[in-house]
Amino acid sequence: MNPAESLKHTKWECKYHVVWIPKYRKKSLYQGFRRYLGGLLKDLVAQKECKILEGHLVSDYVHILISIPPKYSVSQAVGFIKGKSQLYGA
Repeated sequence: MNPAESLKHTKWECKYHVVWIPKYRKKSLYQGFRRYLGGLLKDLVAQKECKILEGHLVSDYVHILISIPPKYSVSQAVGFIKGKSQLYGA
């Protein structure tokens, strides 16, 4: 098991299992962009000081296990990732 992360006054281990489905579930979308989206998601997650521990870009949905520091809410981090990936992925 991984040791707990630490901030200035806390030790934490917050992992979240996140699955989201694109609006139209176009299977052709992920065939050409799978590698590009993987790198893009890693870059966006790093901007929020998070880590992707495990992830899959399946043909019609995104499945990730993400570690988010407690200073960010889950909805804030995931909303940022989904919003920015939509802008850069299009």
